[in-house]
Amino acid sequence: MSLRSYFNSIEPHFGRGGKYEKYYPIFEMVETIFFTSNTVTKVAPHARSFVDMKRVMTYVVISTIPCILWALYNTGFQTNTALAIVGSSGEIGWRIALLKLTGIGLDPQSLLSNISHGLLYFLPIYLTTLIAGGICEVTFATIRGHEVNEGFLVSSMLFALTLPASTPLWQVALGIAFGVVVGKEVFGGTGKNFLNPALTGRAFLYFAYPAYMSGDSIWTPVDGYSSATSLGISASEGYESLSNYGITWLDAFLGNIQGSLGETSTLAIGMGLVFLLMTKIANYRMIVGCLLGMIVFSSFLNWVGSDTNPMFSMPWYWHLVIGSYAFGLVFMVTEPVSASHTNMGRYIYGALIGFMVVMIRVLNPAFPEGMMLAILFGNIFAPLIDHFVVMANIKRRAKFSV
Repeated sequence: MSLRSYFNSIEPHFGRGGKYEKYYPIFEMVETIFFTSNTVTKVAPHARSFVDMKRVMTYVVISTIPCILWALYNTGFQTNTALAIVGSSGEIGWRIALLKLTGIGLDPQSLLSNISHGLLYFLPIYLTTLIAGGICEVTFATIRGHEVNEGFLVSSMLFALTLPASTPLWQVALGIAFGVVVGKEVFGGTGKNFLNPALTGRAFLYFAYPAYMSGDSIWTPVDGYSSATSLGISASEGYESLSNYGITWLDAFLGNIQGSLGETSTLAIGMGLVFLLMTKIANYRMIVGCLLGMIVFSSFLNWVGSDTNPMFSMPWYWHLVIGSYAFGLVFMVTEPVSASHTNMGRYIYGALIGFMVVMIRVLNPAFPEGMMLAILFGNIFAPLIDHFVVMANIKRRAKFSV
């Protein structure tokens, strides 16, 4: 019996009137992993398109592959380098024991060692995200009788990539559960949420456990090793001081710096952006608006200057490559559900986020990283932006129709 025939044979048990009817969302989720849904539109006025939800979500996950690969390498490289500095005092834990047992070792000059070590941090975080968030997603789908939406695959991947490698797994589970339940399911599920679920979970961890999630201290998971992030150095000493710590603009662009798993390499993130734009998954208007908002306001602050706040002097091209600006710009700002839906509104929405991230980074000393809060702020105002754009269009048309 083929797999298709097997699914066909058990489907009646999960359909209406079947003894497992309430578990149909789980059946449908498993079936659509292997086969395309056989539910199609047959009559007008429904639009027919090969770009369904599954394809959109798959494209977004594919676009994160460069970030994932760099996360594996850079996490392992930074950890192995830190271990070489602190010596044997930092060499504890099952990951290091496994790398030594397999003969892979902890050499920061070894590509295999770096990728393997990074994988041993990324994989547990992602699996925890997938399992904990998946349980929440399936539970709500089962209770409501809805399909298990593929949108969670994107949320789980993006959430994992925004976390430091040192995040405890219980915090990972708590954060994604909060993001899925409070950020999405309480509003009705995918397509009805007004907040980005991945960022909602990340923000929860940021405020609930600031010692683990603050943007001004190093997140390398090595005992006895501590330093400051690029944003932390810039906030206290000015971006010019980054060179004293061996950090150049090219290092930040390529991703040879400390940071969350998938947010360090602007180059890898840019590869994902190119793919999203080519497949028309990302709307370029939000990208343009966010870049212009950041460039204009940071340039204005450069012109104003400050004798007490060194962040005033940071140029826009440094804002672009440090912290989570680039990652948020590509994968969070362009998220279609929680963003504005009118064309002009998308420009305004993006510009608001670009303005807010600079304002938080520069003018609020409590938050060296501002992209996450700026995007959530933009999510809240997106419906209002669309409202005013629509009303302006109505007034303009009414004026010319007289």
